[in-house]
Amino acid sequence: MGFSKEKILYLLFLFSLAAKSAAQVGFKCTQNPSSTCNSLVGYKTPNATTLFHLQNFFGVKDLNSLLGANNLPFSTPSNYTIKKDAVVKIPFPCKCSNGTGVSDGKQIYTVQKDDGLFYIANNVYMGLVTYPQIQEFNRIPNADRITVGQKLRIPLPCSCDEVEGERVVHYGHLVEEGSTTAEIAKDFGTTDDVLFKLNGIANDSQLIAGTTIDIPLKACNSSVSTTSIDYPLLVPNGTYFFTANSCVKCNCDAANNWTLQCEPSGFRPAAKSTWSTCPSMRCDGATSLLLSNTTTTGCNTSTCAYAGFSSQNILTTLATVSTCPATGPGIESPDDNYASRISLSWSFLRISLPLIMLSVHLN
Repeated sequence: MGFSKEKILYLLFLFSLAAKSAAQVGFKCTQNPSSTCNSLVGYKTPNATTLFHLQNFFGVKDLNSLLGANNLPFSTPSNYTIKKDAVVKIPFPCKCSNGTGVSDGKQIYTVQKDDGLFYIANNVYMGLVTYPQIQEFNRIPNADRITVGQKLRIPLPCSCDEVEGERVVHYGHLVEEGSTTAEIAKDFGTTDDVLFKLNGIANDSQLIAGTTIDIPLKACNSSVSTTSIDYPLLVPNGTYFFTANSCVKCNCDAANNWTLQCEPSGFRPAAKSTWSTCPSMRCDGATSLLLSNTTTTGCNTSTCAYAGFSSQNILTTLATVSTCPATGPGIESPDDNYASRISLSWSFLRISLPLIMLSVHLN
């Protein structure tokens, strides 16, 4: 039995989809399945939309999280318009499962009329996931049989793993047509070798437009204690994050020597918190200072840094940076160097003066 031209084109179309799906695999995630972390994906908006719509569509817990991930002023209103084809960073909790990372159950999509899994994956979520991933994650026996009103869990790609021995924030980046790993690495402050290794590809020929790759974003160093509820607090460059039940705002700027800068947010505690007001943020080790306050003594600068929070308290610590000249064995201080020059000068005079007098006497 022969195939019509339309049938052949359809089969070729399905083959191309299968090839594309095979190229996009889940992000590796080998951490304990019981632990979670914060991740990001870059969503390319198919139409003009608003922050409010994106917050609800992706189940982002509060608007401030969305604003911080995109470094928008936290006075930005929820009806702020996002243009078509803009890339918006979407924050979400990630968990490890069977060696790969997926969004932690927050992303739910309700099937609409005329929807298919391929359409949902490529036209609704813009290639952040593939239709086989949605099918497998929801244990759907037949990809052609989904019903209007059916709730689908969407496994946004993510990871909690360290990269090159460092904790990072994993970012799901949608590859644009004509991109190279070198260009992507430069844009996001990593290397093409890291991208090759992390994504299991050998060269740019395996970098396929419209698929999502894993990019590790370096986070600022912090003083957050391992006992803190928000440990590890990972805030990547050019973003900010609200923590301690929204009482503290922390931002990361590489220009500040990759050190996390935290301050009181000025907000009331989050609605789900048991706190009626934000706890004291007086500095542990210097009660005259509050969180983010700085004092200088001589060439030592001390800052009241955020150290995390517990169910009752906000934790702080006194972080001191010294700009004093280095001293120690083999290192002269400025005074020592000056004294040495004086001593050398007198020694030179004691040796040279008799020689000068002898020369005058001989002449």
